Amino acid sequence: MIALTVAGLVVVLGAAAAAGLVLVRRAFMVIEVEGRSMEPALRSGDRLLARRRTGPGGTIERGQIVVITRIGPGDGFLLDGGPLQVIKRVAALPGDAVPSVFEGLGEGPVPPGHVLVLGDNPDHSADSRQWGFLPDHRLIAVVARRLPPGPSVIARRP
Repeated sequence: MIALTVAGLVVVLGAAAAAGLVLVRRAFMVIEVEGRSMEPALRSGDRLLARRRTGPGGTIERGQIVVITRIGPGDGFLLDGGPLQVIKRVAALPGDAVPSVFEGLGEGPVPPGHVLVLGDNPDHSADSRQWGFLPDHRLIAVVARRLPPGPSVIARRP
């Protein structure tokens, strides 16, 4: 039988908590909203818990709010300046007809491996109306819920 001292138990519990936090940080990210592009649903300063995506494909649904990375592998797609991550709503998925709000993208379906995204406040949003079809791998997380104001428990990572 193994006997643990109080100090040993504290070390074991601390290690388990640290391992749990690492797993949570790999699965989730905390994002703070900046700007007006998602008003009225989200306002500048809102904090969001987002579930990280493990790769292209997966469970993205029309209407979901997603986190998009501005930089990525050399796919020739680069958003103009601004933050490294942006928050938008999925407007159309691969195979969907291109909605009329996206003038100039044609009338065919959204191509495989791409989506269209739109800010909730179009007058103050850069989105697929300017960017065109967004490669699916740029969607790095799906917003799960809004967090209460205050300091983050989960450290922010790009």
